[in-house]
Amino acid sequence: MLSPKKLVQKFSPAAGLPLSRFGLPAPTLLHDAEALAKTRSTLGRVGSLEVRLARSAGEVKKAQRLRYEVFYEEMSAIADAQTLTSQRDSDPFDSICDHLLVIDHAKMKRNKLGRLKPTIVGTYRLLRQDVAGAHGGFYSASEYDVQSLVDANPGKRFLELGRSCVLKPYRSKKTVELLWQGIWAYVLAHKIDVMIGCASFENTNPDLLAEPLSFLHHHARAPEDWRVSALPERHVEMNRVPAELLDQKAALRQLPPLVKGYLRLGAYIGEGAVIDHQFGTTDVMIIMPVSELNARYVNYYGADASRFAS
Repeated sequence: MLSPKKLVQKFSPAAGLPLSRFGLPAPTLLHDAEALAKTRSTLGRVGSLEVRLARSAGEVKKAQRLRYEVFYEEMSAIADAQTLTSQRDSDPFDSICDHLLVIDHAKMKRNKLGRLKPTIVGTYRLLRQDVAGAHGGFYSASEYDVQSLVDANPGKRFLELGRSCVLKPYRSKKTVELLWQGIWAYVLAHKIDVMIGCASFENTNPDLLAEPLSFLHHHARAPEDWRVSALPERHVEMNRVPAELLDQKAALRQLPPLVKGYLRLGAYIGEGAVIDHQFGTTDVMIIMPVSELNARYVNYYGADASRFAS
């Protein structure tokens, strides 16, 4: 019988890596001049696609419109009046995060001033621990006891990943690899030790997700020193099928590409799931210590993130 890790690799899609909420961005606080220079530049390029950080409030708004298209129009998120009016997925965290963008220079659109601008086709939201600490904490702290994990690992730098989405026509290996090229370059520039974030199943009924949730509980749960639990009032049990009765292959087929991708990278899963009724999802917590990342992926992107460097 194949091991759970081998099964993940076998049933993962070709893209292999993850694809996954009111204000304008304030100036981002970066660690130092060297990191600032690295992360303001192009982080990678393949053909007409470029990956880099958003450089203006206008670009962040475009990323928010992309998120609205994916989360609210394509998926089942429930929009409030402000979201419907603005046609943007936004929340207060956007103003303190860095926004990673994949931009297609071959697909130009005119802005309000009539100027042609390349199209943003993918995005990821990045929140560093020092910035989160100065502004009330991580976004995922509304679902999980993240502070306990931070406190248990003093001296380590945490980075929260979130709001990942890619336009449907661009959901390819190339686009996703560029997103991870950007994340890896960012991790190196800011000397990040641990990546965390929530990944989602498109369903709010955990009974219908019994097999994949149980698989994650039995085979991907974080060891004690990296374990983080859902908040007691939001905790949903993931251990729904005994390990000996679990059809591992069927469970893996039900895992979203997002979760499979994180597992392939070497990620752990937190304790307990959380129902997000606004977004119509069941969330699990991802913990990825950089020291535990799969060496194959580190080597693929390069120890200096040079794989797709322009």
